[in-house]
Amino acid sequence: MKGIILHGGHGTRLRPLTHTGPKQLLPIANKPMSQYALEDLKKAGITDIAIIIGDVYPEKVKQYYEDGSKFGVNITYIYQDKPQGIAHAIGLCKNFIKNDKFIVYLGDNVLRKDLVNYRKKFETSKSDAMILLCKVDNPQRFGIAELDDSKIKKIVEKPKNPISDLAVIGIYFLSPEIFNVIDKLKPSWRNEFEITEALQLLMDNGNTITYDTVTGWWKDTGTPEDIIHANKLVLDSIGTENQFLIDSGAEIKDQVVIGKNTTISNDAKIIGPIIIGSNCKIGPFVKLGPYVSIGNNCEIQECQIKNSIIMKDCKINSKINLVNSIISNGSQINNNDIPKQFELLLGERSDLKL
Repeated sequence: MKGIILHGGHGTRLRPLTHTGPKQLLPIANKPMSQYALEDLKKAGITDIAIIIGDVYPEKVKQYYEDGSKFGVNITYIYQDKPQGIAHAIGLCKNFIKNDKFIVYLGDNVLRKDLVNYRKKFETSKSDAMILLCKVDNPQRFGIAELDDSKIKKIVEKPKNPISDLAVIGIYFLSPEIFNVIDKLKPSWRNEFEITEALQLLMDNGNTITYDTVTGWWKDTGTPEDIIHANKLVLDSIGTENQFLIDSGAEIKDQVVIGKNTTISNDAKIIGPIIIGSNCKIGPFVKLGPYVSIGNNCEIQECQIKNSIIMKDCKINSKINLVNSIISNGSQINNNDIPKQFELLLGERSDLKL
């Protein structure tokens, strides 16, 4: 069995975060979101993986994942020149897949439960495809499945008037049969080749599609609010791992992961769940948490931060109170003598003086 991770798209709803890189490399709990997909595939025993890259900084994807050996997998890169839909991206992988069954994992999706049992169920079934369903509050954003007597009756992509609240999540278990119907697809009203239409065509042709339901949580990280929420969900599942230097007056409580050579100063307060990278400096009277991720090589002074993501190489020297914020790599926030609460979304290497 093989795997495919989709790593394309322009991520327009995530700008300015995606002006300088693909959305799938944005960190959740200090790890690129697409790495969760790769690790899920590997845990399910899949080590031959294709990553579909597009025209948004594909070199950064290759630079991070390389040939996959440092993650214990073999990576093949396949280029999609422009976003033309999930089905189109899958169709590009025909020569890579050959006659194997495979799993397609959207690189901006994060799943709480691993894929091991789902893989076993698909491999032991006689179905040509298996989808995972999850109840959602906003079904207009997703492909939606309609069930009839516990069987899939219909699949519709982002309907204006949803027929159910069961979203087809961004993980698909497929056989090579899918390539036969992809070749017959026409662009949708969005001018894309839709995977939901391909699955519907499979059913119309008499092929068998089964489903399973997601237990736990699943997150599609299409907006900044989604990323912050995913960060919270992942942090809730972390343990405690500390390799840091702490002054005696600092307060640290609950689930906390702190990296090597990070220093926590006197009178700092760290409230988990939280993750802080390596080589960071947390100054006196700083209050961090809950639900905060701080990348490597950050310097944090005076401020309060909760429910936020601070990426690597950032410097915050301010009495600012940050909530529900994402601060991109190499950014600086300075010179605020009056404590105020802000919700910020800063692109890479921003320099903000308040």
